[in-house]
Amino acid sequence: MVRIQPFKAFRPRPDLAKDIASPPYDVLDTEEARTMAGDNQFSFLHVNKPEIDLAKEVDIYDETVYQKGCENLKKFVGNGWLVRDNEPSLYVYAQKMGEHRQYGIMAGASVQEYENNLIKKHELTRKKKEEDRTKLTHMQNANIGPVFLTYRSSSRIDEIVAGVVSSKAPEHDFTADDGVQHTVWVVPSSETAALVECFQEIPCSYIADGHHRAASAYNVGKMKRAEAEKAGAAVTGEEEFNFFMACFFPHDQLRIMDYNRIVKDLNGFTAEQFLDKVREKFDVSAVGGEQDPKPTQRRHFSMYLGSTWYRLVAKEGSFDNQDPVKSLDVEILTNNILAPLLNIGDLRTDDRIDFVGGIRGLRELESRCDVDRWAVAFALYPVSLEELMSIADAGEIMPPKSTWFEPKLRSGVLVRIMD
Repeated sequence: MVRIQPFKAFRPRPDLAKDIASPPYDVLDTEEARTMAGDNQFSFLHVNKPEIDLAKEVDIYDETVYQKGCENLKKFVGNGWLVRDNEPSLYVYAQKMGEHRQYGIMAGASVQEYENNLIKKHELTRKKKEEDRTKLTHMQNANIGPVFLTYRSSSRIDEIVAGVVSSKAPEHDFTADDGVQHTVWVVPSSETAALVECFQEIPCSYIADGHHRAASAYNVGKMKRAEAEKAGAAVTGEEEFNFFMACFFPHDQLRIMDYNRIVKDLNGFTAEQFLDKVREKFDVSAVGGEQDPKPTQRRHFSMYLGSTWYRLVAKEGSFDNQDPVKSLDVEILTNNILAPLLNIGDLRTDDRIDFVGGIRGLRELESRCDVDRWAVAFALYPVSLEELMSIADAGEIMPPKSTWFEPKLRSGVLVRIMD
């Protein structure tokens, strides 16, 4: 079953919602965040990337960064920019990007379910990033950004959400600078129990995005449990630290975009030598000038090399079609090109490879090669939700940087501060 818990959210003052809401911490580097925040004192980037308020030479993992994060969160609350609800509630958080809409339930998710793998993972975390978010969460005593969870859709939950959305005015409704509309409703108390019961009929949930946020919430839960037990308190499992803020979306409303790769050099090959090697495992053809190079199906890839797009189709025998991980396009590319030909080792740490979310388009790949002088780029067909859930169900791990979800949840729209 999936357990959800209402909580008393801190929400932006209505007139400040757009100014406060910011992208999640992990889609911007420090300089991008500093530029985006600019002179906007209300930007939640001051809370989830507090290093932007310190000198540029300060290391992003320095103790002063976490202290600044605590100070800034207290400032947002103390100034009345974030205001706490009087009663614990569930919340509907809707997003509209172009013609695409998705409706999630913001609630407390169970640390115990994370520990018992009822909140299923599909990625490994990086130790440094996990430690960073754990420290900030512990020091702020808050969940400042939601974990993005999904579940196999339920018609009954869809009906309740539709009823909430149609029967009352939203608390927040704004369009961010990127054109994505964000709308929040407080779920009436009359519907809260019904939603809690409906989720209990869902066997498990899956992390779509936010593995580091989830891991850090779990770590903080363990730390606070140990602190409570050391102080002689009886731990019941109902404590606030045994839950973390998450947004639950039905799987059939989500959209995964392609997550593409660029590599700095050809590992000593000339362009022609490299093409010949690629042809051993792929059927290769040049893409005509009027053709869209974007891959349109699984096992099809696009490669940008020497200012030319090529279409690659994986040959039979170049992958294990029976293995749910090895048959993923991202793994086919790694096992047939990135590792054996380009000598890319660990995708998470090798600085000769970079990853570009599909939201940036194929022009970004062209620019990184033509302007920034990276050697080659690969565009992939997106992973499906069914593939993601099947791999998580099997207890397997997807390759790094396999999924890019859009739209992204904004930070600062709802904040969960623990008492």
